[in-house]
Amino acid sequence: MTEALIPHPAEPVSSAARARSLPRRLFGRAIDSDIFHSFRRSRLTMVATAVTLLFFLLAIFAPVLAVQNPFDPAQLQLMNSRIAPLWTADGQSPFLLGTDEQGRDVFSAILYGLRISLTVGVLGVVLAGTLGIALGLIAGYVGGALDGLIMRIADVQLTFPAILIALLINGVVKSVMGNRLDAISTLAVLVFAIGLSFWVQYARTVRGSVMVEKNKDYVAAAQLIGLPAPVIMLRHVLPNAMGPILVIATINLALAVITEATLSFLGSGMPDTMPSLGTLIRIGNNYLFAGEWWIVAFPGFALAGLILSINLLGDWLRDALNPKLR
Repeated sequence: MTEALIPHPAEPVSSAARARSLPRRLFGRAIDSDIFHSFRRSRLTMVATAVTLLFFLLAIFAPVLAVQNPFDPAQLQLMNSRIAPLWTADGQSPFLLGTDEQGRDVFSAILYGLRISLTVGVLGVVLAGTLGIALGLIAGYVGGALDGLIMRIADVQLTFPAILIALLINGVVKSVMGNRLDAISTLAVLVFAIGLSFWVQYARTVRGSVMVEKNKDYVAAAQLIGLPAPVIMLRHVLPNAMGPILVIATINLALAVITEATLSFLGSGMPDTMPSLGTLIRIGNNYLFAGEWWIVAFPGFALAGLILSINLLGDWLRDALNPKLR
C-alpha cells in the first residue's frame, strides 16, 4: 500500500510524442484565437470563404468536371456552335450553359478559364510580394541613399495606374518577341507584368514596419551576438510585418485577376485558343447583340463572383488583424 502512494517520477516524453502533439497544440491555438472567433461571428465572411474555395476547387478539378477540353481543337465541333443553355427551348445536352461560336461548352470554358485567371493572379501576387518584401526590407534596414533610391522609384510608379504599367510591360515584351510567344510564354509575360505592377504596396508597408522594428532591443541583441543582417531581417523583423502583408496579398489577388481579365479583354492577354475569363468575356461581347447572351454573361458572373468573394475576405482580414478593432 505504501508503495502505491509513492509518486513515481514522470517518464520522459519522447521526441516522436512531442512531434505528434505539436499539430494538436497548433490547432488548439488556432481554434482559441481571436481571429477564428471573429471569422465564426461573420456569416458573410464564411460564405465568401466557401465561395472562394469553391472557385479554387472548380479550377483544380476542371478536367474531371468539364464535359470537354476547350483548349483541344480535336474535341470541338462547329456544328455545336451557339447552342443556348440547357434549360431553354433550344438547349441541348450536355451543354449546361450553352456553347460559343467555336462549339466550346461555356461551362467547361469557364472552368479552364478559372485555372488561367487564378494561376496568373496567384503567381503575380507571389512575384509582387517577393520583390516588394525584399526591397522593403533592404530600404528600411539599410536606409541612406539606397532607401531613397528605392522609394523614389516606388513614388514614380505610383503616379501611373497598375493597368498602364502592365500594358506597357506586356507591349514591350510582345514587340520584342513578336510571334514567337506561345500560350505558356504569354502567361509568363502576364505574371511578370502584373508582378511588377503591384510590388510598391508591399515595399512601402514592409519598409515602414522595418524602420519601427530595427530600433527595438531584440534587433540590437541580435546584432550584438553577431547575426548577419539577412538573418535579422528575415527571421526577426519580417514576422512582425506579416499581418499587413497578408491583407495586401489578399486584396491584390483580386486586383491581379481583374488586371489579367482587363488585359485579355483588350486583346493583350491570353489568346483565344487558351482563354481566361477575360478572353471569354471579350469573345462573348462580339455576340451579345446577336442574341447569344450566355457567351458573355456566365463568364462575367463567374469573374464578378470570384472578385467579390476575395474582396470580402480581404476586408474581413484587414479588420481582424487590426488591433484597434479587437
